[in-house]
Amino acid sequence: MLAKLRIHTESMLCLLEMSTTQLGPILRHFRVTTCTAYETHELPSEEVARGCQKAAVAAKRGDVSEHTKGLAKKDGSGHRQRTFNMSMYKIHALGDYPWAI
Repeated sequence: MLAKLRIHTESMLCLLEMSTTQLGPILRHFRVTTCTAYETHELPSEEVARGCQKAAVAAKRGDVSEHTKGLAKKDGSGHRQRTFNMSMYKIHALGDYPWAI
């Protein structure tokens, strides 16, 4: 919320820097405690998109059997397991927000 403000003061930037510093350990604690307690899977729409992408790649290669198989039925692999990814760029870049402002 602090980063979205249109006008910033030095004290607000210090507050933003402190809050992003505190967010790191909180996110790591969340990953260790909460994320390991739940088994999460991709959404059905993500599964369909993955199947469509696989079918498009197969069609581009000219593999008609893979293309029709991907469109006729589900991928067959089911929902893939998803985990909280701390290596995403937007999480990595949080520490640079006060400096960039």
